[in-house]
Amino acid sequence: MITIRNIVSLVAALTVCGGSGLAIAQAPTPAAAPAAAAVPQYGGNINLEQARRAIGAAIAEARRINVPMAVAVVDTSGNLVAFEKMDNTQNASILVAQNKAVSAAMYRRPTKAFQDALAAGGAGLRILTLPHANAVEGGIPLMQGGLIVGAIGASGGSPDQDSVVATGGVAAMGR
Repeated sequence: MITIRNIVSLVAALTVCGGSGLAIAQAPTPAAAPAAAAVPQYGGNINLEQARRAIGAAIAEARRINVPMAVAVVDTSGNLVAFEKMDNTQNASILVAQNKAVSAAMYRRPTKAFQDALAAGGAGLRILTLPHANAVEGGIPLMQGGLIVGAIGASGGSPDQDSVVATGGVAAMGR
């Protein structure tokens, strides 16, 4: 039963403890988080000539390191623009190369970023829930004029070899 005595006791308790409660309730909100590193923005889509040039350079790099590769180039939405598979490339690399390119284009970052975050564990394991996120090195956004125009993915060797080949394709964008 609620009595005046109970209400007075409650008000007295709130008065004694309430100062800190009010301070918490009225505490200023924390300052805004510092701005994240500039995320590259999307530009127009890569065209077929550019995609073929990137693939040609990537395949040349694969030949240089003597590893058969599959190389895919996608536009900013992850749609395939061009693809090439060297003789004797493992069949799984066809889809893996495309998936790496899609991941790099859709998330605007190299797949190595996902690989490193996943390897670190903890919160990095959240990557496992992201659709189309590939956590194996070898997918890299393609830039033109500081804007993402697509992405390249390479597969057929180790993650390091895949990255070397994809990087060869990226270098061709500057030519």
